[in-house]
Amino acid sequence: MDRIDRPGRTLGSRQLAAMLPDSAGARPAYRHLAQAISTLILDGRIALHTRLPAERELAAALNTSRPTITATYDVLRQSGYARSRQGSGTWTALPEGSVPTGVARVLESRDTAIDLARAAPGLPGQILVEALHKAAPRLAEHTYTPGYYPFGLPELRAAIAERFTRRGLATLPEQILVTSGAQHALTLVIGLLSTPGDRVMVENPSYPNALEAMRRARLRTVSVPVTHTGWEIEIIESTLREVVPQLAYLIPDFHNPTGLLMPDQERVRILRAAQRAGSWLVIDETLADLALDVPAPPPFASHAVPGGSGQIITIGSMSKTYWGGLRIGWLRAPSRLVNELANQRIATDLGGSVLDQLLALDLLVREAELVPLRLEHMREQRTALTAALAEHIPQWTWELPPGGLSLWVDLGEPIASALAERALHYGVRIEGGAYFATDPGLFEQRLRLPYTAPPDTLREAVHRMATALADGLPLPFANQHQQPHWVA
Repeated sequence: MDRIDRPGRTLGSRQLAAMLPDSAGARPAYRHLAQAISTLILDGRIALHTRLPAERELAAALNTSRPTITATYDVLRQSGYARSRQGSGTWTALPEGSVPTGVARVLESRDTAIDLARAAPGLPGQILVEALHKAAPRLAEHTYTPGYYPFGLPELRAAIAERFTRRGLATLPEQILVTSGAQHALTLVIGLLSTPGDRVMVENPSYPNALEAMRRARLRTVSVPVTHTGWEIEIIESTLREVVPQLAYLIPDFHNPTGLLMPDQERVRILRAAQRAGSWLVIDETLADLALDVPAPPPFASHAVPGGSGQIITIGSMSKTYWGGLRIGWLRAPSRLVNELANQRIATDLGGSVLDQLLALDLLVREAELVPLRLEHMREQRTALTAALAEHIPQWTWELPPGGLSLWVDLGEPIASALAERALHYGVRIEGGAYFATDPGLFEQRLRLPYTAPPDTLREAVHRMATALADGLPLPFANQHQQPHWVA
């Protein structure tokens, strides 16, 4: 796969100074500063290929001497976290050998390991049996038709539109396209609205399958950081203003993988900035229903001013709230764009399964009954996971997410890939934070741990991870960690 080039950007001296911890009394100061900056790079808060401030400017912003900053940059270059180009300044980088390599590891169905790599809940069998029973006579009626619905079943489009309206965003069925999952919806949007070389703004970290779709389309990703405290809105605004990406892909609702929920005022600022830039916003709401500690958020596009939602595409899915095996997703967009996307779809996919769409329709009709049960189970499982971690691996930390399906755990040291390799031998499949990064090698101190399994399974998984962690051998940075085929 070809490397995706990213346009360079400049980090202001005051901006960098505000990101650095207080170094008063730290000796030697230049090593403390170099360590802090390299940590920001590894944590994704400073993007790769970013030009660092000029030495004189950063020295003034930090109220220190210029030789101290010169020595700091020297250490960053020596350790591989910065590179200098004559006449162009100093740019952030990663050390040689820190980029994970290797062939894909295929996840075999025969594998009996506890799977915490995919944040995908199951569906109780009785619920599916009931839905199948109700769908059978309706399916028989459709056998007298050709069975091709490139826009989706009319009754399902109407139900999804009504659901958007009920959540606070008036929507017509003509604005809905039913797809074979959210990933299919994103792929259709990328295929229609972008061409190779276009810039797309993405969060860092983000959903790995979405990032992979962009790489395959040969788009140039421009990352904006999502930290443990939230989105860097000023950076998002400046990126939209200066880079003017063709698309901006965001997960504002219980963000995957951090679980964060974007505040309303920040959504408004992003909408305004995107409208000024003329960029298409692609909003992934696949996790929006999974509100565990807060009310479910209204659609992102509902915050747009009247007439200002013309370039917003909202993606949703049955996978996270109900079951991924149903392969039912959708997108909401202007009706003109929906027509164009449906025409594009016909070239590769004449329409989704009628049976799956009928099952999805029944589940959506029962939403008020089924979703609260799902949320109750998620809360129980989240409690089981956090309690087990606190008991067996108390040195790990995390921010409790208000919703979603997973914890974004800080391991305190960059051992995630090595731990994932070792944990597999103990019967647990986990994925390190690097798979959610826009640049390989970042977030090596992070794990995404879903709480989608039953409580007893989660407790056993944590016990096995703790055993793997304490088996007496050090966990070096894993340069040869093999990347999984996919994660959900």
